[in-house]
This record gives sequence, C-alpha cells and structure tokens, in this order.
Amino acid sequence: MKLSLCIATLNRAKFISETLDSIVSQIEPEVELLILDGASSDGTGEIVERYVQRWPAVRYVREATNSGVDQDYDKAVQQAVGDYCWLMTDDDVLRPGAIRRVLEALTTQPDVVVVNSETRTADLSAVVETSRVALYADRVYGAGEATEFFVDCANYLSFIGGVVIKRTLWLSRERAAYYGSLFIHVGVIFQTPPIENARLIVEPLIAIRLGNAMWRGRSFEIWSFKWPDLVWSFKDFSDAAKWRVCQPQPWRRVNALIYNRALGAYTSDGFDQFIGPHLSGASKIVPWVVARIPGTLANVAAVAYLSLRPTPQPMALYSLRLARFANPVSRAIATLFHRRRFGRAAAVSR
Repeated sequence: MKLSLCIATLNRAKFISETLDSIVSQIEPEVELLILDGASSDGTGEIVERYVQRWPAVRYVREATNSGVDQDYDKAVQQAVGDYCWLMTDDDVLRPGAIRRVLEALTTQPDVVVVNSETRTADLSAVVETSRVALYADRVYGAGEATEFFVDCANYLSFIGGVVIKRTLWLSRERAAYYGSLFIHVGVIFQTPPIENARLIVEPLIAIRLGNAMWRGRSFEIWSFKWPDLVWSFKDFSDAAKWRVCQPQPWRRVNALIYNRALGAYTSDGFDQFIGPHLSGASKIVPWVVARIPGTLANVAAVAYLSLRPTPQPMALYSLRLARFANPVSRAIATLFHRRRFGRAAAVSR
C-alpha cells in the first residue's frame, strides 16, 4: 500500500459525504482511505459505514471517547498501512486527479509532500482564493534548504489537509508534546532535526470549505497565542525566518485586535483571559478599549480598511462577511470595492 488518506473526524455528518465522494472516486489499488471517528454523536458513523460496505479500500475506526484532533490524527497514522499518509480533513474536497498527482510526486520518495489548496465559500459554490501558496511552480527542498521550506510552507501548513508525510518518519518523531496544540502535524514536520527532503505541489488539489472550522469559537486564542507560540518554538530556524511566518505576539498589534473584534472573536472575556495577565498599567488601556468597541462598528471599519489596501485580502474579507457582527453596511462596502477591483463577475462578490 503506497498511500493512506487519513481522516480524523468528529460530528461531520453534514459534510463528510461530500468529502468521501471526492476521494473514493479517485482511489487506486495502492491507496486506502482510513476514517478515525473521535466518538461522533450525530450520525457520522452511519454515513461512513455505507462507504465501508461499498468500497473495500475504505476502513472505519471508531473511538469510544474523543481524544482531541491532534491525538486522533496520530492514532489514524498509527492505524494506517500505507508508506505515506495524507492527513486529509473531514469537510473539504479533493479536486479531480488529486490522488494520481500525489502518487506521481511520491515516486521520488520525499519525506513530505505539501499539497496546495484553493479556498471556497462554505457551500463550495464559489472560489474565494485561487491558491493558498503564493508560488508559481512546484518546488523541491533538499539538503540545506530547510529554512526555505519553513518560510514557504509553514504558514500554509496550519491547514492539516495539505500534508502528505512518510509514515515511518511520522512515527519516529515526537508527537505527544504537540497534543492539544491543534497543529501536531506542524510540530512533527518542523521539529529538530529539520526535514531536508520535501516537495511542494503548487497546483491546488484541495478545495477548502472556508469558515467551517470546528474551532472558530476559539480563533482568537489559536491565532494570537497557540499558533505563534508553536512557530516560535522551533529551534532550527532564525528569528528572521520565523518573522516571515508570523509575528511572535500578534495580539500586541492594535489592528489585529480590531480585526478579531470585528470577527466577534475578541471580547472583554478574551481580554480578561488572554491579554490582561500579560500586561500591566497603562499598556492595558488600548486592548481593554478595543474589546469593548461595538462589534458592528469594528466590522465596518475592518472591511473598509482591508478593501482599501493595495494587496487583495479575499479570505479576510470573506471571514468578516461571515462574522456575527457582519451588517448591511460592511457587506455593501466589501461588495463595492471587490467589484471595482475584480469586476462584477467575481465569485466572492455574490
């Protein structure tokens, strides 16, 4: 068995059929699909069982209790039998030809293959961003190029579905230390020693269902603390390289706080829990005030600011339009500027 597509899932009955349909239609004799269910309670298991009965290459493992996304993916890799594991997500879809393209990339026996993606609206009907990785050709990262691999791919790899990794490599590296981080795969890839045999497929082979992450309610904690803390923990990369991936404490930037306030992710409770303990005296004033700005006002301001920037920000604008503080004024501003820049036929203006 050459490739195992490993899906860790929890309560995705509404979406997982579309994901599985996009995979089983491409399965080849040297490919298996393993779904590890972290004790779903919404009928996910019944849906997956129908695929097991129809497709011999599909395996289903149900856990008695949920161990969290990191440990569930680790368990899925342990249960897999392929030489390589593609850590696929449970609500996104593969584009036609994706598995064949990855199998071709595996013929050179890399340690890791990074699979590029496009982002789509939550119903997958329209493209928001055509490519998540801002490169224009496939790339091979060899000896001495670990930093280039980190800079080019680390930020994108916050999306676990883009990871194809040699199973023996995964099992040989530290994993338990990253349980609870939500990014075990990033910890495995960029821990010491650095990986120096990686490939990037720049063609988007996955369509990401934007705005559907299970942890949306924790987004401020994740992107302001968990993610930068993880990136800045890697010892093999310089501070300059880490800065190119993310800032060490993004919550110290006022515009980042306003953006999170506009999303509804940053609140007075968030200030009390995450920011207040790190600050003292007058340094608390601005974060305290931002946490209390009316959400609709913050949403309008953030949409106007991002719309006026010379560099398009389609994912950020789309997220603001999905936010609980989104309102007719902010939606009108986003639509107006998007149509001026890209024309009336642009997908995300609909």
